[in-house]
Amino acid sequence: MPTTKIKTKAHPRLRQFRIYGYLRVSTIDQDTEKNKADILSFANSKGFLGQVEFVEEKISGLKSWKKRKLKDLVESMSEGDILIVPELSRLGRSLVEVLEVLNELKDKGVKVFSVKENFQLNGDDIQSKVMRTMLGLFAEIERDLISARTKEGLAAAKASGKRLGRPKGPGKSKLDKFKPEIVALLKNGSKKIFIAERYGVTPATLTNWLKRHGLDKLTPTP
Repeated sequence: MPTTKIKTKAHPRLRQFRIYGYLRVSTIDQDTEKNKADILSFANSKGFLGQVEFVEEKISGLKSWKKRKLKDLVESMSEGDILIVPELSRLGRSLVEVLEVLNELKDKGVKVFSVKENFQLNGDDIQSKVMRTMLGLFAEIERDLISARTKEGLAAAKASGKRLGRPKGPGKSKLDKFKPEIVALLKNGSKKIFIAERYGVTPATLTNWLKRHGLDKLTPTP
């Protein structure tokens, strides 16, 4: 993963370990320079010794943390390492995900700091323990709210007579708009494997599509 290394001020009483700054901005944000400066200032204020390696990505906040560079970063970190984020929300798309990241890093012995909230999340001090307890409680409430909204939505839809589940009948396919062409090709004697490659699908997909539309018995026109 691409990183940017920037030195911080040394502190003689602290041992050296790897320090990472994780920067995620949405696709509409401009840049990460201010967040970089904030993280460096925070690292220096804590007296961290070493270089801050920045892991940056521009990606939607709706993407799960497991589908970002953050996943690779979490897997690469080890005991004693430090992760600094501009704010807690950068770690996940929900409080449940944020807590999931924090728990994985805690199991690795990685300390996590948030600049905006100005606290440590994965330490053994009383503040860290209180924060983890509160985050766990809020995450549980969030899960319960999501579950309740889902159940209420399904109940309301059922009460209004809406059919739940996948609609019956053939679903839409990318092949639908090419139906006249595919029929013409089959009548001209084209092989199914050729047609599948032409329209970017697998032979199995084409075969299933032909069966759904009653075209599987179509034979070339003499």
